Amino acid sequence: MHGSVTLRKRLMRVFAAAAILATALTSVGLTAPSDGPFSLRIRPVLLRVDAEALTESRAHALGLDVDLKLGDMHMHLGWSAIPLGPTSTKLGANQF
Repeated sequence: MHGSVTLRKRLMRVFAAAAILATALTSVGLTAPSDGPFSLRIRPVLLRVDAEALTESRAHALGLDVDLKLGDMHMHLGWSAIPLGPTSTKLGANQF
């Protein structure tokens, strides 16, 4: 019984440390200048229907754009609750 208690304590400490680290990195990234070595930008997107987004099937509503910059590496993540583009890539797909 003593072994399971120490394992549970150790797992909870690891989880708490991971949560603290994620919170610290998020707060530092959000407050950092955009030209710094580390920055995080989260932008809500209400509606994106510009011509470029329509041609590339990236039109969406109610989404988030997340930009993460770490040194020379730049990552972008876009998430949408309501995609407005075609749901199938097949041409002339039969509906029935």
